[in-house]
Amino acid sequence: MPERSVQAVRSGDALFAFDADLTVVSWNQAAEELTGVSADDAVGRYCWEVLGGHDERGNLVCHRGCSTARLTRERWPVSRQELLIKDRDGKRPVEISTIAVDEGDRSLFLHVMVPRSESVSPRGPPILLTTRQQQVLGLLAEGTPAKVIAARLRITEATVRNHVRAILVGFRSHSQLEAIAKARGLNMIN
Repeated sequence: MPERSVQAVRSGDALFAFDADLTVVSWNQAAEELTGVSADDAVGRYCWEVLGGHDERGNLVCHRGCSTARLTRERWPVSRQELLIKDRDGKRPVEISTIAVDEGDRSLFLHVMVPRSESVSPRGPPILLTTRQQQVLGLLAEGTPAKVIAARLRITEATVRNHVRAILVGFRSHSQLEAIAKARGLNMIN
């Protein structure tokens, strides 16, 4: 089905545009496939009605007074959000980036939606590792033993173990393999 708008917005990712009133003005094919909502059903409706976004605790995020839309309209930078949106099977986890675009005398706002796997998504605040912890994590991912890591980084094995413990806590993991898998899922390591 073709995209609908005064000027269609194209992207390989699921994307839609809305105006200052939060009315959807463009809904691409990838958005149709992600949500099961056709462009005919989305365009002309409020974005919050179409998405029905909630956070992972079940709190309503998409609504008439949406702070993301308000901040974007006021030209504040808005970080990527993780939401559960409506789809034909219930709720679907996605990451949404919001972009403001000036189009002549009017502004448009874009939501780019990328599906995410529940198993890879971090819970809670972002994972913050020190530079040394990142180095240790990278070496662990290569299969390097603690004794070799200590020699390469010129630190004691006890210090390596302390870094490993901090990495496990940061990723809320029970094992090094679990932490490495989560780090790979977040593109923190290859």
